[in-house]
Order: sequence, then structure tokens, then C-alpha cells
Amino acid sequence: MKTYKTILLLALVMLTMAATPASAGKKETFAIGDKTFLLNGKPFVVKAAEVHYPRIPQAYWEHRIKMCKALGMNAVCIYIFWNIHEQREGQFDFTGNNDVAAFCRLAQKNGMYVIVRPGPYVCAEWEMGGLPWWLLKKKDIKLRERDPYFMERVKIFEQKVGEQLAPLTIQNGGPIIMVQVENEYGSYGEDKPYVSEIRDCLRGIYGSELTLFQCDWASNFEKNGLDDLVWTMNFGTGANIDQQFRRLGELRPNAPKMCSEFWSGWFDKWGARHETRPAKDMVAGMEEMLQKGISFSLYMTHGGTSFGHWAGANSPGFAPDVTSYDYDAPINEYGQTTPKYFELREMMAKYNDGKKLPAVPKAPMPIVTVPKFQLTEFATLMTAVADNGKTENGALRTFEEMDMGWGTMIYSTRLPEITSSSVLTGEFHDFAQVFIDGKYIGKIDRVKNEKSLTLPAVKKGADLTIIVEGMGRINFGRAIKDFKGIVGNVTLTTETDDVEMVLTPKNWTNVAIPDDYETAKKALDLVRDFNNKHHLEGSIPGAAVTRNYEESAKLVPFMKPGYHRGYFNLKKVGDTFLNFETWGKGQVWVNGHAMGRIWSIGPQQTLYVPGCWLKKGMNEVIVLDVVGPKEAVVWGQDKPELNKLQLEKSNKHNNIGDKPDLNSATPVATGSFKAGNGWQTVKFPTASKGRYLAIECLSAQDGKDQMAIAELYLQGGDGKRLSREPWTAKYADSEEDNGNHTLDKVYDLQESTYWQTVRGASLPHLMVIDLGSVQTVTALEYLPRAEQGAPGSVKDYRIFIY
Repeated sequence: MKTYKTILLLALVMLTMAATPASAGKKETFAIGDKTFLLNGKPFVVKAAEVHYPRIPQAYWEHRIKMCKALGMNAVCIYIFWNIHEQREGQFDFTGNNDVAAFCRLAQKNGMYVIVRPGPYVCAEWEMGGLPWWLLKKKDIKLRERDPYFMERVKIFEQKVGEQLAPLTIQNGGPIIMVQVENEYGSYGEDKPYVSEIRDCLRGIYGSELTLFQCDWASNFEKNGLDDLVWTMNFGTGANIDQQFRRLGELRPNAPKMCSEFWSGWFDKWGARHETRPAKDMVAGMEEMLQKGISFSLYMTHGGTSFGHWAGANSPGFAPDVTSYDYDAPINEYGQTTPKYFELREMMAKYNDGKKLPAVPKAPMPIVTVPKFQLTEFATLMTAVADNGKTENGALRTFEEMDMGWGTMIYSTRLPEITSSSVLTGEFHDFAQVFIDGKYIGKIDRVKNEKSLTLPAVKKGADLTIIVEGMGRINFGRAIKDFKGIVGNVTLTTETDDVEMVLTPKNWTNVAIPDDYETAKKALDLVRDFNNKHHLEGSIPGAAVTRNYEESAKLVPFMKPGYHRGYFNLKKVGDTFLNFETWGKGQVWVNGHAMGRIWSIGPQQTLYVPGCWLKKGMNEVIVLDVVGPKEAVVWGQDKPELNKLQLEKSNKHNNIGDKPDLNSATPVATGSFKAGNGWQTVKFPTASKGRYLAIECLSAQDGKDQMAIAELYLQGGDGKRLSREPWTAKYADSEEDNGNHTLDKVYDLQESTYWQTVRGASLPHLMVIDLGSVQTVTALEYLPRAEQGAPGSVKDYRIFIY
């Protein structure tokens, strides 16, 4: 009996210990001292690793945290992604892969502090910068401003996050040492009252003792800097660090310095080369900061994967991000070490207070390969319409008006007789395919800034059908208010007997098909069950079952866009990389898990599939291909393919037909830029009107032939910067495309990226930007590269507006 009681007592003690939250540790303090942070009253340099919990399977969280600690980091820095926690208004999810409190407790368990960045906006190359799509159901909403509805929803969200994380602040014995107020707001606007309201909201949730901070770029942090917040700078590998902190040092000489985002690499976009940045430059910058007592967060230390539809898009224009968020980080997409990791670890070991760094943990899963297999089951998009689509008739509707966040819309209407060809025009967000009576006519790709397509002559009653796939919403800049589907009206313009006619169809059938696994599975199961019931053999493309619903859907069946399903077997479970280079464009699910987007143009051709989501025996793969594959085959390889482009034409802007003849043109300004870092402005003697900006770069500051420009702005007649949203790259005589230093980098809102000519290309260099329409221009603003010495800076120039 005594033994039994002893065992029972021990069991109760163990249960009590297990139930005790990991955050119930010794209470500590974190504060601001003289030129330093203070942890428990002693000087403390923050060495944070940026990681994103939704981009890592929960089963791998602890491994990734341990990988960061083995680098010599003492903290992890995390965004809180509003739109993944509240995917429907008022429905919050903090479970499973969304259990951010569990992530923080794991960090504390492994001796790491936590920096929390709860937005509400986060950027992060994430769908709509973390803002939920359903905000756009209120068409006139003002995002990231003191719009009453926006602020109401922000405060509800922040309160819900606070319920998870406020008990885990350092004052409560938890690991959270700092919380960020908004995110890089200076790149969006100037609105201190709005930033102040976000600050007050967070202060009310986390208390007066927790350190709050805000981050921005050195060029814009003064726009919204609040007196009672810590100010931190964001900049990347190779930056001139003294220059980045110069102004902060003048304004707050006794404040601690911190780079809250030190960019280890960069993100990839569809249709461009994989981005990399040298390890030696990253390590040198971090060591310089450590030598000077400057805190940092390495963005990214481990990037991970934007699973499902969560990858965003950048602006100006529309530049969607790929699924992989590898970021050329020290820890790669699948959680393993890179040469960059070991170079950094060697340096960090010197700044670990004489202690030995922890051993690098072993990967939780091996890498496995999968032999080539076919996806033999097929169901058309129409099958999903029949089973799960939402239909409305009348005017054109956007995704948001159809109460759909992500997916595909099918729009159809009957046309009158049009005896000659016509031009179809509209705003298609984001990838549209046009059919007449079921025949494919062509595509309209927002990435290429396309807005129109020529149609053939049609008979009365012809069916015009437009299938529009929405990609990630824009995550940076003013264009984050990014509606999906057909935005506005569609017009058809034709000429008959020298008379131009413009038709604007008003009576449309709008069908919304969400991109979730349940919709895909139901469509495929419906076809399979139909085939089994009627004893049909082989791969039946769903036409028969589709025809049963044709009349009710009022649409024609399309055989190419649709769902494909296949299976592969595993004897041993492990991480793998499924190759989709023979496919068109769409999304993939494995065992019900959303893997991400695919697009044959590259550079990404494989999807990372975590072994923790696989199983021994049979595994299911479903592909939604809105274009259709060349071959419906998939295989799993032992390494990713992140840099294979399959473009219809080069992404360079060197078409000789686009080169202007400037021999007889008069420049609006000539002169020489000053050497060194920082913005410079060239005022024109008189205002000039034109649609195109051309800059002839005659010489470089270093006397060599290679030149670079980081950013350009033009000032209008009122002296304010013109919007760069409609800008497109027209012509460049030289572009270094292997490093993604193409011309579009001069207006991509990122001061650390740049256009750069190829070394050895002869002078002068010419670049031309299409402003989208005729503009009145009074000045040009020019930013050279941000690195020490501003390499490749332009010296002598001629500027043309024509």
C-alpha cells in the first residue's frame, strides 16, 4: 500500500510539473541603458534570429530554434501574421501550426529570448503583408490608417494575440523582451497619430514596463518616430553601417543601436533569377556590429516556406513571390546548414562570452527521393463548379464581393455579333485565360502588365469565358489594397466601317471556386465515383460528369484547367522535393497539406515537402493546374531546384526596338552627381512633360565602366514624388541579370536592391523608364548603392524627359 501511495504521489507531482507552463520561470528585467540594452541591469547585445513559425511545420519548430542557438544567437524574432490567425472575420485560430505561444515557450525552453512583431502589418513577402483579405469586403476601407473599421479590427486582433503572449513577457517570467509597433511605416506614409494609436493599443495590452520599439530605414525613420519608443534601423548585407546609424546618433546619442532587420539574402519572384548575397559580406557586417556593441536581428536566419497561398507579391507593378522563402539564409529552406551557416558560426563563436557554442543539431528527418509517378485522375474546374462553386449573375464581381479569399473565378457572358476582330480590355488580377465557345484564345498576365487581348470575330450568342486565377496580394507599399478577379468593367473595342464601337457587357455569370483541399478532393472524388458507377476505365477527363451540370452552371467544359491526382509509396519517411517542371501553373496538396504555388516559368521548379507530413505506404498528391501540364508526372529529388527559368522570352530589357534616338533630343538636365552614399536631387531648370525618363550615364565615380542605381523618384509640378505604381522598365543597354540587377530594381521600393550594368560593357550606359502616361516633371531623385563607398555610382549624366 505504501509503495502504491508513493507511486501515486510521484505521478501527481509529475502531472503538476507537466502542467506548469514553460513561461513560469524566474522574473527578469529588460530595459534601456546608456548606449546599450540592459538585461537584469547588465549591458546586453541582442543577437536575434528571425524565423517565422507559419513557414515551419510545428514538428520542426524546436529543431530550427536549436539551429539558431547553435549559431550563437540569444533570441528569436517573430512576426505575428494576422491573416493566418483570423482567416474569417471573428474566427481566431491559435492552434497547431498557429500556436505562437507554444513557439515562444519552446524558445524559452532552449534558452532563447523572443522579440515579437505583431503588426498589424508585417510585409514579410506574405499575402497582403499579413492583413486579412476580408478587410477588402469594405471597398472604401483605408488600410494602415485611422479608418474606424480598420482600427476596430486591429484592436480586436491585437487583444487576441495579447491573450496568448502577454503572460509570456519577461516581466511575467516569460521570454518576450520587446514588442514592435507597426512595421516600416515610413515606407508607407507619414502618420504619427496612427502609429501612436497602435502604440497605445499595444501598451495597454503588454503593460508599461515592456520595451516597445519601431523599425524603419535610415532614410525615413524620422517621419513617424515617436519619442517614447526605441528606434531601430533596417538594412542589408554590405550596407555602410556607420552611415545607417549616423542620423540616429545625432538625434539620440545615448540610445542603444540595433539593426532590427539585417538582410542575409533576398526573396525570389516568379520569372527572375534566384537571389543570393555573399556570405563574407553578411559575416563582415555582423562582426562590425558586434565590435561596436550594436544589436541585430538577422533577417532571415531561417526563411522556410510560404506554404499554400500565403506567398505575397511586390510592387510597383505586380511581382508575385515564389513559394520557397529560402532567402539565401544561413539555415536553408528545409532546415539544414549551408556554407554561410558555418562562416557565420565561426565568427559568432568569438562573441559568445568565452563559452563554447552548442553543437549543431542533427536534422529531424533524412532526405528521401521518390521515383517518377503519374497523376492519372483528372477533374475539370467545371466539376468543382458543380459541386462547390458559388454562382452569382449580373455585374462582374471580385473575389471579395463573392466572399472568397483565394482561388479562381470563372466569368462568362453572351456576346452580340462582332463582324471583325476586337480588343478585350480590363483589369485582370492576376492571370486570365480567355475562351470563346470553349476555344482557348489567349492569356492576360498581370505580371507582364498586360491588360488586353485581341479577339476574333464572333457570331451572335457566342460564349465569352474568362478564367482568372488570383495570386498572392501585394505585400508592400500603397498597393496592398489589392482586389482579386476582374476589377472594374471589361470592354470590347472594335472598328466597323471606320467607326469605333465600345461594348461593355453587363450580364455576367460569376463563379467562385476556392483553392482549398476540400474543393479539390470533392471534384476528383465526384469524377472517380461517376466513373466507377458507369464502369469507365482509365483516365476520364471529367467531361461526362461535367456535362450533367453544364446547363445549371451555364458554362462550357474546359478540359485543360483542372485537378489532377496521383499517389506514391514510401518505405522510409523523410523530407523530399517534388518536381513540377512539366506542369503549368497552380497549387499542390500532399496528404491534404497545402504545399504552395507552382509555375513553369520558374525559377522555382520543386516544392519542399516536409517528411513530418508524409507517411509510410501510399501518399496522395493533388495538383490544381489552371493552365494544364505538358506531362502529368511528378518525382521527388534530394535537393531543391530554385534557379531554373523557363521563360517565353528573356527578362532583360534590351530590345533594340525600344531604344530611343536621343541624338537630336535636348536633355532637361546635365551635370555630375556627388560621390558617396545617400539621396541626391537634381532640380530641372524648367518643368518638362513626357511619358518616358531616359538617363544617359556617361561616367562612373570610380572611373570604371560598371554602373549601378538603387532607386529613382521623379518630382511632379507640385514638388511631390510622382507615383511609381504605373512605371515599367522600357530599355537598358546593359543589365546584370544573374544577380537580378535588372532595370526594374530602380523603382522596386527597396533601397538595398539595384540596377547594375555588366562589367566590361562599353560606356555610355542608357536606361529608359515608361512612366505609364504623360507627366509633368520638375526634378529627379537618385540613390546610389547603400554599401560603403557606394560602388558603381554614376558621375556624369544627361537626363531626358520625352
